[in-house]
Amino acid sequence: MAELLEDYSLVKKTQKKGTIQKIGLVGCGDVGQEICRLAAQCGLDVIFVDISEQKVKEAFEHLNLQINDEINHWGLTESDKRAILSRIKGTTNYNDLKDCNIVHESVNTGSLVSNLELCREVFRKIESAVQDDAIIASNSSSLTISELSNTLDHPERAIGMHFLRPLTKVKVVEISRGINTNIKTLETINRYSKMIGKDVISLNESPGHISTRLIVTLINEACELLMEGVGTVDSIDSMMKQGFGMQFGPFEMADRMGLDKVMKWMNNLYSEYSLQKFKASPIIKRFVRNKYLGKITGKGFYKYENGQITGSISTEFKY
Repeated sequence: MAELLEDYSLVKKTQKKGTIQKIGLVGCGDVGQEICRLAAQCGLDVIFVDISEQKVKEAFEHLNLQINDEINHWGLTESDKRAILSRIKGTTNYNDLKDCNIVHESVNTGSLVSNLELCREVFRKIESAVQDDAIIASNSSSLTISELSNTLDHPERAIGMHFLRPLTKVKVVEISRGINTNIKTLETINRYSKMIGKDVISLNESPGHISTRLIVTLINEACELLMEGVGTVDSIDSMMKQGFGMQFGPFEMADRMGLDKVMKWMNNLYSEYSLQKFKASPIIKRFVRNKYLGKITGKGFYKYENGQITGSISTEFKY
């Protein structure tokens, strides 16, 4: 039997079972890009899948801009940038995920209704590409991992892993087990969370988790106060920031999240629970119809120029 030179190589790579070396991602929008950056910055290889070569190109352009902004604020160096980007690859082919230990689903269609069936299809495509011991993690904030994973041959490998933005500053991640999630998957995801600098908030499976259910009700109640004339956008936000130490008030937070996303989460939660507290305020609906989606469009509860607040929108909209 012929012997190969690499059989004697001291640098030959052998991946031990259970090690975490390569991360996959499906959907490289705003959150996906931050997951890519975070994992690569922590020394992991990352490959993301998007729907077209143009989307792949755009993702890298945005990653460049984000890292350059960090460099300008002394958060990273040029050598850090080269190291991070060298670990990230983009593709349109699910088969390129085959060597990944963990694959994140982070799909956002922009639709105002549930994308359950799309996410299930993504789960099936991921499972067909990866190894038997690979984990599939969903970033969904309003769908449960059980309903997402019941389309899999091995639903025990699926888990909810919900990140809060900005990922580089928020130090927690919500981890939720599905009805079939096994202990090995949970232990691996907890270990991975520590590797990328996150404290785990373990919770029982529920649409909306902790973060989304609480934050959308806060935003909705702030809208009620606004419609009643109890306070202005500025005064309500100032009260919550100065009085309760919040980094952002409810209106600024909604603008940063995107009012279309807030409305989508609320629609999903209202469909699930039929509770009035989850029924989107008429203000949110009106803003979304008029494409006042927040920071991303330059107009929401506030007006923005170059990403900075220049005033509230209250002069243009009567509540």
